[in-house]
Amino acid sequence: MELPKFILGDNTDYPDAIFIIHTEFPRFILNLENDEVEWFEEFDEHDQKELETETENYIREATEFYDREVARYDED
Repeated sequence: MELPKFILGDNTDYPDAIFIIHTEFPRFILNLENDEVEWFEEFDEHDQKELETETENYIREATEFYDREVARYDED
């Protein structure tokens, strides 16, 4: 089974947080409460520069995923 690119997550220790898990490289968890990103990968200097330009896109994609999922819940 192939994992979806994004997964919603929550945790009762963080009742106000909504987490988006990105399962493809570069793997990360985004906390939508404060836009904090926790990376699962180790990055070299070259990767760091690329991440600086791409992080905004990753956050936008994750936020769009969340908005789509919430809209689908509202439809039901």
